[in-house]
Amino acid sequence: MVLPANIPAKHNAYFLPYQMAWINDDSRFKIVEKSRRVGMTYAQSYEDVRDAAKQDGMDVWFSSADESAAAEYILYCQQWAQLFDAAAEYLGEVVIDSDKDIKALSIKFSSGKRIHALSSNPKAFRSKGGKLVLDEFAFHKQPEEMWKAAIPIITWGYPVRVLSTYNGQGNRYFRMVTDAKKAQAVAGSKSGRWSLHTITIEMAIAQGLVTKILGHAASEQERLDFFADCKAAAGDEETFQQEYMCVPVDEASAWLTWDLITSAEHADAGVPALYQGGDCYIGVDIGRRHDLFVIWVDEKVGDVYWTREVVKLKNASFAEQDAALDRVFDYYKVRRACIDQTGIGEKPVEDAKIRHGNYKVEGILFTGPVKQHLATIIKQVFEDKKTRTPIDKAIRESHHAVRKLTTIAGNPRFDADRTEVGHADEFWAHALAVHAAEDMMQPAAGATVDNDSTIYLPSRLQTRQSTRLFGRT
Repeated sequence: MVLPANIPAKHNAYFLPYQMAWINDDSRFKIVEKSRRVGMTYAQSYEDVRDAAKQDGMDVWFSSADESAAAEYILYCQQWAQLFDAAAEYLGEVVIDSDKDIKALSIKFSSGKRIHALSSNPKAFRSKGGKLVLDEFAFHKQPEEMWKAAIPIITWGYPVRVLSTYNGQGNRYFRMVTDAKKAQAVAGSKSGRWSLHTITIEMAIAQGLVTKILGHAASEQERLDFFADCKAAAGDEETFQQEYMCVPVDEASAWLTWDLITSAEHADAGVPALYQGGDCYIGVDIGRRHDLFVIWVDEKVGDVYWTREVVKLKNASFAEQDAALDRVFDYYKVRRACIDQTGIGEKPVEDAKIRHGNYKVEGILFTGPVKQHLATIIKQVFEDKKTRTPIDKAIRESHHAVRKLTTIAGNPRFDADRTEVGHADEFWAHALAVHAAEDMMQPAAGATVDNDSTIYLPSRLQTRQSTRLFGRT
């Protein structure tokens, strides 16, 4: 059977432009970084049937991260076999290695070649030969072992296809894409080993994905709604960027993991009406134009810090910020408030001390060591299950946004990217509230007292350094 190398015109209607570009790329090594659910397994199965069914065809060894994906792929292959009018027999699940109990879903073509859809077990690829297809490679359980076992398949000149959305950084798939991008940057798209394709959800929508799904010409509003649905399904901005926009997330550097953050969420947290009248501790992150002004209120119930209220203001005047803080002091029994004194925080801290007393208000300068201390104590209460936080998307994202980085000098640094909604403002306000409670101030040895205030230090950090970092200015 003679099949065309490229998609014949009569088959164009089945594919969108980015799918056609992938299929028509005859490079031996192809890799794609892709959004979820943009139909790339569908397109790959077309290419594989074409390659297996032709007279000088080849066996195809396909592996995905789970069995359901392999079954879906085989269904696509059966459909394409009918489209090509290729004589093919679906063999079902067959044993390809009885000694290792390796099975695959297989289709046999009249060319004598077969398509095998296997699990992600590295042992399945030993002593095989043919075209290699690794689908959702970043999500394979043992990607390093899989690659070592699978790559000999193509030794005699067979092609390899690697398709995946991202699953963080540091894995083999991420490194492969990174190497392909470096090669492109040096000498153009056809340089290096890999031919790299990139397909974000925005690109797919622009090239007709929504029209394809709906079965009619999509309106601008329908395209916008589809995009919004994808963002909502992701649940948070970071997940959306990774799953739909081809931006890999480095979960390893996130100071608080998603599991740790969500495990602290409670429906009763963040509800002022549920305040029990106990001692409260306040953290305030100062923001004016670019960042949020956030007041975080914790009530200590037993040994657990229950979030009673989170006040968030943007572009609010300092008078409005002062009024919000005064209302919180009036409603709750505030034992101590720690307020970000960095930059524009100097005057708000000074004014808050006048209104509520030096013994209740502490200004905190956000130096590197101070941020490290704050990040450490908030992580501790999360790990010890001693905090209850609201079920709130923005709060969740803010807590996950903070990264632990290392400077050239080898020192730890805690920071977050600035976005449209702030700079991890809820995280820092929460950390300040925890600090207010965890380190109840005691007069430091040798501290000076004047007519206005006493210099206090966290009881854990009564050192020369902490006097400099936490002492009132």
